[in-house]
Amino acid sequence: MSSALVLLNPFSGGGRAAKLEEAIRTRIRTDHPGARFVVAGTIPEAHALIEDTPPDARIVLIGGDGTINRMLPPLVRTTRELGIVPLGSGNDVARALNLFTLAWPEALAHALTAPATTIDAGVVTFGEREVPFLACCTCGFDSAVALRALNGPRWLRGLPRYLLATLKELLFLRHWNLTVHCEGKPLRAGTALFASALNTPSFGSGIPAVPHASINDGKLDLLVAGRFSRASAMVMLPRLLMGTHLSDARLHTNAFTGIEIHASPDVPIAVDGEYLGEAPHLMIDVLPASLRVVARSPSAPTSESVTAA
Repeated sequence: MSSALVLLNPFSGGGRAAKLEEAIRTRIRTDHPGARFVVAGTIPEAHALIEDTPPDARIVLIGGDGTINRMLPPLVRTTRELGIVPLGSGNDVARALNLFTLAWPEALAHALTAPATTIDAGVVTFGEREVPFLACCTCGFDSAVALRALNGPRWLRGLPRYLLATLKELLFLRHWNLTVHCEGKPLRAGTALFASALNTPSFGSGIPAVPHASINDGKLDLLVAGRFSRASAMVMLPRLLMGTHLSDARLHTNAFTGIEIHASPDVPIAVDGEYLGEAPHLMIDVLPASLRVVARSPSAPTSESVTAA
């Protein structure tokens, strides 16, 4: 690694990241003087900064899943390395990499100095768009919840923000007619609440949607929910939060490398909690071993000061 660029998203965590700017700047100046620190402006400006770094540079992103998602295009399928300091609202990528429990000074040091490993990413294609993702691509109810969460109160972060958005969306409970083909073969067809593809075990700020999912197995994991009433969805929610929901016959999981979904009416789509819009047809594919990231061993000791910063 010849250089390091540290990018801070000041809007992450409802603006919490911005309040740490001077502390982070000072820490980098004193402990990591070889790193360049930049407060991210527009997405094109941030992409240009990344693309101007050497091919073997390390890019450290300070923010959450949305920040990581927006910066994926100049990172995925390249030799640049990604380090993460989790200061967002969801942080499901950081959870999968065992970084979530680190206070920001520890996470920063780890992101700048620890070795990188290779993980998978995903990509969703619809219309003329091709959008990479690292945690999940959701279609249906979960995407509508993601939109509500993005527009939720700034003071509410993490799981409470997602749960409030979920409860609001339940008032307008919608279903879609989804036809899913997996590896070119028919898999499921009929009424569904959502169909989501996960690369990480959790989404929505730590909800263990597919607890057995792995970020480096060369596959994504599909989770389809059939028809649910408001009452049955409310009953299912606590099971989902505890990761005991997969025994329900209305839920289906399937590991895959590529799926194709046809929807009627048009289904809302989101990646890593970022709302993309609606479409009648989409394809989701795994990008195996396409990203170099700085992870952390599951057996590593955890910080006692997760929220102290």
